[in-house]
Amino acid sequence: MRVAALFAGIGGLELGLDRAGHETVMTCEIWEPAVAVLGRHFTDVPNRPDVRKLKALPRDVDLLTAGFPCQDLSQAGMTAGIAGKRSGLVDHVFRLLDRRKVAVVVLENVSFMLQLEKGAAMNRLTSAFEERGYRWAYRTVNSLAFLPQRRERVFFVASCGDVDPEKVLFADQANPPEKATRLKTHAHGFYWTEGTRGLGWAPDAVPTLKNGSTVGIPSPPAILMPDGRIIKPDIRDVERLQGFLEDWTAIAPERLRWSLVGNAVTVPVAAWLGRRLIEPGFYFGELDAPWPKQKAWPRSARFDGGKRIAVAIGDFPTWAKREPLHKFLRHEGTMLSERATAGFLGRAEASCLRFVPGFLDAAHRHLARMRSGVTVVPPGRPTRARTKPTPSKKPSQPMLIAAE
Repeated sequence: MRVAALFAGIGGLELGLDRAGHETVMTCEIWEPAVAVLGRHFTDVPNRPDVRKLKALPRDVDLLTAGFPCQDLSQAGMTAGIAGKRSGLVDHVFRLLDRRKVAVVVLENVSFMLQLEKGAAMNRLTSAFEERGYRWAYRTVNSLAFLPQRRERVFFVASCGDVDPEKVLFADQANPPEKATRLKTHAHGFYWTEGTRGLGWAPDAVPTLKNGSTVGIPSPPAILMPDGRIIKPDIRDVERLQGFLEDWTAIAPERLRWSLVGNAVTVPVAAWLGRRLIEPGFYFGELDAPWPKQKAWPRSARFDGGKRIAVAIGDFPTWAKREPLHKFLRHEGTMLSERATAGFLGRAEASCLRFVPGFLDAAHRHLARMRSGVTVVPPGRPTRARTKPTPSKKPSQPMLIAAE
């Protein structure tokens, strides 16, 4: 299919579709750092910077994609809802479809929109497609199926042609293996910036990569390595955790690269979807379920042209082989500082959160090493003592929790 990509970001959705055999013929992205990245990698693809000024889609487009802004839909964001200033830009998708109907539409966004305002965002989107004669299906997919990053996103497929959305999204299902991890043998990711509400803990993986705070501060996760170091991963490994080649965003300033990558669609998820758009599988309604009575929308569902049906399918279409996280990482990363570690421990120990046995002890040992100036040296690197930093006299400040 020939693809027009709205809200393209750095091209994660489009790169995955291209890898599956589709062709991106137009992008639409307004943020200049993202436009620069697109220009570097999609050199022959014209970009239209402002969706509000886009009058019509190219005539030869078969597939319209839109990873529309999530800031108003995210649990960690502004939660203004689908009518918010940013997320409300999705209305331009329907404006353009009214000018010229496209056979297949793919949307992607955060899973929190299934419950925000009792699912108002989903009701608005699905009703708009139904009014225009589209069948639709959506599925919550976890990037952990493909890479060591736990990241839940809703992928929505609407069709007014020969493509059956349910045969695209529901043909594949896998059960992730029960894999026991230990602090001494596997890496464990978490967010050191979190407060007392919750811990984004992920064994042998990192929690959802975020796009940074609302004031532009990067929000990298921390990783407790098997050797006891706590590091912040290198941005090049973060790109790889989203399925990009490392240095995909190297053209952008360092502090903006975190936002660019955190906002992106995980590439192998998009590639899986793209392959199924070319060769749909089989789905005969065997996982159909009654529409739930709770306030939130189901995690996966479909519309057969007459009624909405919940689908009891898991978040893992496959389980790709991968190295353990600590071997997946190619770059050393940055040691979590004394101040950051102390701040995290202070909040963690003041909370009622439960942690994996030994985790807080490991964090305390890391803190002690940072205070003493003696750190664990990664295997294969020469031992080199470092000077103990001068303790900061400033009190530890709560860190901003970034919008996902």
